[in-house]
Amino acid sequence: MNAARALYSLVTWCAQPLLRRKLRRRAMAEPGYAHAVGERFGRYPVPMDSMVSHHSVDPLGQFVWVHAVSLGETRAAAILLTQLREQLPGMRLLLTHGTATGRAEGEKLLMPGDVQVWQPWDTPGAVARFLRTFRPAIGILMETEVWPNLVAGCQQRGVPLVLANARFNAKSLHKAQRLAALARPAYGGLAAVWAQTEDDATRLRAIGAPVRGVFGNLKFDVVPDATQIAQGRAWRAHTGRPVVLLASSREGEEAMWIENFKQKQALALDGKAPIAINSEAIGVQWLIVPRHPQRFDEVQQLLLRAGLTVSRRTHWSAEPEAADVWLGDSLGEMALYYGLADVALLGGSFAPLGGQNLIEAAACGCPVVLGPHTFNFAEAAELACAAGAAQRVPDMAAGMALAARLATDATQQAAASGRATRFATAHRGAARATVQAILGIVQPDMPLQDW
Repeated sequence: MNAARALYSLVTWCAQPLLRRKLRRRAMAEPGYAHAVGERFGRYPVPMDSMVSHHSVDPLGQFVWVHAVSLGETRAAAILLTQLREQLPGMRLLLTHGTATGRAEGEKLLMPGDVQVWQPWDTPGAVARFLRTFRPAIGILMETEVWPNLVAGCQQRGVPLVLANARFNAKSLHKAQRLAALARPAYGGLAAVWAQTEDDATRLRAIGAPVRGVFGNLKFDVVPDATQIAQGRAWRAHTGRPVVLLASSREGEEAMWIENFKQKQALALDGKAPIAINSEAIGVQWLIVPRHPQRFDEVQQLLLRAGLTVSRRTHWSAEPEAADVWLGDSLGEMALYYGLADVALLGGSFAPLGGQNLIEAAACGCPVVLGPHTFNFAEAAELACAAGAAQRVPDMAAGMALAARLATDATQQAAASGRATRFATAHRGAARATVQAILGIVQPDMPLQDW
């Protein structure tokens, strides 16, 4: 162990009480963080150890381990797993997460014989207990999660650890270069990296990662829930007004929206506003879906304090209830919300947070308006704008104005919706390429099943 990782290991070991305290605090808002805390330190109940040791195993003889830290990575993993199970019938999945939303979403992906636990905290002891308990045939990290002791532990035990659907922005590269004594051995210790874009690949190579391919973004291979889309579109038709969605909004963005909405509403009510502002303020139905579920109540209170009426998705029965703002407070229903919307404003792009994934919106046929901050998904954003599936604006005010104009023009909206669908379809194929690469590591002589 080099000096940098030894010091890092000491820090992570000493930080364990702080992690436990952080988990207790987060559990107050999200109870999932209080579940199975021992797993985060490589402590597993005896029945689990017994099941892992004696259960009949898959054709590899061991688990296929997928780590999907949060909600977005878990949804990307779901796309990959669908095709991976086709190629490895009877495969046993070991699924790990870092967040409560990721774990809740991941439960939907489990089949008999699969196991789901928390990612081990990155101390040598917790990593060793994790690997000793499960003995995975391969580890597949989704998108961004690379931890020094986890990589070193896999190297020591001969477990190939790969980074799939990898994204690595300029900010991440700068941080890694500042911590090069830790980051270079960690990225260099991976068995393979498959990047989303050429820019990601270039940055990953700069920190020593073994990039073996550029496959595109797995999320282009998503197949949205057709039932949810149909339900959303039926509700939109019944509403009688165009619907504009603020999708996956982050902290601060709802306040921006409220400020602009109230200004335009005041002008409209004074009778001094042009027709465009009247449409923008009161001519469309607004729907806000916060990114993080622990903020649902907080966002409702922000809206109520601004004097707006709110109707929450979880209170709807047969159809949405009348209100100034609909609040999407459910998980796993983004396809429904995109089906309900004529146009979506992309959350995370109006505050300097890097933006959220726009691909699901496009796959649902929902055109997108982007703010100035999309560095987390830079290439997807540029491609979407070039294809006419998205348009970029400088701020929230301009975004609300453009979205309202597009939503209230049926001809333009239909054309933009078609462009969004074609854009999403044109970039599929990453899942198949990634599965082929994984099989080349774990079973290089196994013939592929029919796709």
